[in-house]
Amino acid sequence: MKSRNTTPGRLPAASTAALGGAIALSPSPNHAYAQGSDEIRVALIGAGGRGTGAVGQLFRTKGNVKLVSVADAFREKANRQVQVLRRQFPDKVDVAPETVFEGLDAFKQAIDTDCDLVVIASPSGIKPYQFEYAVSKGKHVFCEKPVASDAPGVRRFMAAVERSKQSKLNVAIGFHRRHETQYTNAIERIHNGEIGDVLHTRVYYNASGIWYRPPKPEWTEMQNQCNNWYHFLWASGDQIVEQHVHNLDMGCWAKQAYPVSANGMGGWKRRLNGDGKQSQIYDHTFVEYTFADGTTMHSQGRHLRNAFNRDAEYVQGTKGRAYIPGMIEVDGQRIRTGGRGGGHQNEQNKLIDSIMAGEVYNEGDYGWKSTFAAILGRDACYSGKVVKWDDLLAKGKDLCPDIDTWDWDTAPPAVKDPVTGAYDIPKPGIYNPFAE
Repeated sequence: MKSRNTTPGRLPAASTAALGGAIALSPSPNHAYAQGSDEIRVALIGAGGRGTGAVGQLFRTKGNVKLVSVADAFREKANRQVQVLRRQFPDKVDVAPETVFEGLDAFKQAIDTDCDLVVIASPSGIKPYQFEYAVSKGKHVFCEKPVASDAPGVRRFMAAVERSKQSKLNVAIGFHRRHETQYTNAIERIHNGEIGDVLHTRVYYNASGIWYRPPKPEWTEMQNQCNNWYHFLWASGDQIVEQHVHNLDMGCWAKQAYPVSANGMGGWKRRLNGDGKQSQIYDHTFVEYTFADGTTMHSQGRHLRNAFNRDAEYVQGTKGRAYIPGMIEVDGQRIRTGGRGGGHQNEQNKLIDSIMAGEVYNEGDYGWKSTFAAILGRDACYSGKVVKWDDLLAKGKDLCPDIDTWDWDTAPPAVKDPVTGAYDIPKPGIYNPFAE
């Protein structure tokens, strides 16, 4: 299905301030205010809960922010979310029927409107293409995590990050914990050496489960997979990439390094009805990451009801240990690190404050690196083998081949067994994470 209603775009201003782990750049002379308006015009790509949540948080900043266009695979959802936002923020939504776009290429039409900032909150497999297009059009970007579902997507995102730096565009990534003082206080103490050198990290995202949307008989398989995107490897990257990536990001930030290799195990036992006809992704993973200095990070990710749940990070050092967020312990003495949440709002406050100040920052590098750490762990679990960072980044399998040509009639990458009706689920010892 093709999208419609193209409106010529204009090039926006560059801006924004540096924050933890971001690369700061010099201010751009092409600031929005130089064009005679303080209005920051936003295009939303992906009208789900996180996308509309990010827009609402942009509206709550000090900036004169207006939503001017929306793109989603499904028009009904886009129209519904526009109405929700308009009821909550009647003076902030300037979206006309002709600036709501539907279809798999709808993002191009939304980005081509008269906008300054693009919010990308679509499934991770599609994000690299949307980010690349936004950067090519000179737009600032807030991109939710994760930024890709496979190594080729990460490479595409990396290249676009480099172009965004050259163009002095702001790139903010949705790792909101990097904007919460309850996390940053703990990380600062670790980086200051209060627990000594980091020897080992444990990170957890064990939760009860996720949503599922029954397929519609009148839809094509591509429409149903896009609507139920979390359950497909090409779209979400699996639970370790889609959600557990937050914990992996914190573990790598605490270490101030990314792993060189991973080995792991995992599987699929109780996901939904347990017959493979609804979901392709694993419901449990365990990964041992190894860093260049030989230290390790252990990762647990799981979706399972009535089981041990935890969302946290623990860091063991030569002098003590830390619980992120909340506490460090040295010589038997526990010290509360303090701080508060609100990271989703804080990241948008910083973005808009920096645009208003004419500053530029770029979070793209840790965006793709933390995403790739999750992909590395996933492919170690899928293959049952030790997988090296450099090898996978260079030669990893393409889960979204020829995505630029997809429409609703395209056969999606997740294939059903013609006999059992079950989707192909990666099998350790058989799955090959590399391009063949």
